[in-house]
Amino acid sequence: MTPETLTEPTPVARRRSRSQLRGRPLDAEAWAEVQRLLGDAPAQRDLLLEYLHVLNDEVGYLTLAHLRALAEWMRLPMAEVYETATFYAHFTVVRDGETTPAALTVRVCDSLSCQLAGSEALRAGLASGLDPAQVRVLRAPCMGRCDSAPVAEVGHCHLGHASVEGVTAAIAEGHVHAAPAASLDYPRLAEYRASGGYGLLAALEGGEVSIDDLAQMIEQAGLRGLGGAGFPTFRKWGFVRAEAGPRYCVINADEGEPGTFKDRCYLEREPHTFLEGALASAHAIEAEALYLYLRDEYPTLNDVLRECIAELEAAGLVASGFIHLRRGAGAYICGEESALIESLEGKPGKPRQRPPFVAQCGLFGRPTLVNNVETVYWIARLHREGHAPYVAAGRQGRQGLRSFSLSGRVRCPGMYLAPAGITLNELVEEYGGGMAEGHRLRAYLPGGASGGILPASKADLPLDFDTLQAHGCFIGSAAVVVLSDQDDLAAVARNLMSFFMDESCGQCTPCRVGTRQMLAALSGDEWDEALLARLSQVMMDASICGLGQAAPNPVLGLLKDFRETLASSGVRLIATSHAADATGGEA
Repeated sequence: MTPETLTEPTPVARRRSRSQLRGRPLDAEAWAEVQRLLGDAPAQRDLLLEYLHVLNDEVGYLTLAHLRALAEWMRLPMAEVYETATFYAHFTVVRDGETTPAALTVRVCDSLSCQLAGSEALRAGLASGLDPAQVRVLRAPCMGRCDSAPVAEVGHCHLGHASVEGVTAAIAEGHVHAAPAASLDYPRLAEYRASGGYGLLAALEGGEVSIDDLAQMIEQAGLRGLGGAGFPTFRKWGFVRAEAGPRYCVINADEGEPGTFKDRCYLEREPHTFLEGALASAHAIEAEALYLYLRDEYPTLNDVLRECIAELEAAGLVASGFIHLRRGAGAYICGEESALIESLEGKPGKPRQRPPFVAQCGLFGRPTLVNNVETVYWIARLHREGHAPYVAAGRQGRQGLRSFSLSGRVRCPGMYLAPAGITLNELVEEYGGGMAEGHRLRAYLPGGASGGILPASKADLPLDFDTLQAHGCFIGSAAVVVLSDQDDLAAVARNLMSFFMDESCGQCTPCRVGTRQMLAALSGDEWDEALLARLSQVMMDASICGLGQAAPNPVLGLLKDFRETLASSGVRLIATSHAADATGGEA
């Protein structure tokens, strides 16, 4: 081929230029709304949940235009804002083309205590009797009011012992807002100080009580983490204090364990006792700031704590801005301390891999002390009253007092302060008024959904830390749910596993897939023991956090102690010979 025969090469087509940047364009109306609602508020990454609440409360839902505008306002990627908003149950995200929800939402609790009290019939009655264009009826996990089951939330107004008629009347009368702080009878600051309140804080700041003295008192009292883990409080303080500052103090007020409502009771009755203990804890580790993470199901307590903090600041007992009150958004997993910290930082509440532990690398990457509400409540009270009576209160060789959230088939559900080591039989008879009329004890959950299940034959075991492990259970947050001979234990197992499946953060495969597969395995009349055992082992061995590790406990308890009961209710236990894939259905 000669040069003359070569053809001119075809020119490369030029890429057509864009008229705008990639991604969702900024909507002028949504942008104006974000600016109006947030104004001069600081565009801090850790305040993302707070700002999502502001938008969601104002509009009733979040559109993608809202999320795009908020991302622009906070200088965050839209993907991060979207991921966070869609992680939490209390944010309603409306995508393009979707119908906006009804103006009013009614949530009906479907936790175990409420299920026993007829919540499914309540939900069905509301769903069929209310206009869906006006009222949206949803299922919801435990709302922390198991002593007044069944519970419904109308807007932000919680109704105990709810009925279709009661909910309908509340809607008609416009009772859709949370009860005001004034509706609760608790000591205000002046009254609390008159009885010696904040004496511990003054003694610490004045040097009359040293941190070592306070830690020694806590050790002698045997005070442990009362949110579920039971870790000795003084040792946790020591771990955090051993790390270089700056340090932070975080209080976990996100009790979401089904059957648990003790922290709500303490905050409603004695918020300043709680705050004094929290401030003493912050002082003990020389914290830069104190963060209170309150579950969103307690809107009245949000107002109570804000008023109490304002009282403290006005009286000069705490520096303005030292205490940060943050609002959760409906995620059980945020009761796990590292997931709670992720949420405080404005992210989805997914547990962190450990190590490092939060005592070393917690909030904002700094050493962090995380304590439960009741734990710090006792710090102030023990100092004021002395720890000797507390230590002497136990039974059967145990020491201390335990706050039991008692619900289910008892005459008088409620939160009761009882001796550590009390038995279930004693707790029901001495505090709960005995079994409900016409019911005979069959089983009980000693520590909420996670704590396993025990038969009536083991109702004389001492209820305390370290007394139930040999029986495959633990006391956890001391949420005791009592079951009777009229309850279907297979339905109980499905209720609990459905809760764990819904609340799994989805981060790790053993929990995300294991809970779904286990619920499927429990759905029929034939339960494959081999599959259930293998699923349980994988979840307990490989899940990142306690949710997946503890989720199998009720099922394992039923297989161990209730085989005849299951058979009488129509469940047939089989054992397959094939090695079923415990994580089948998802790569």
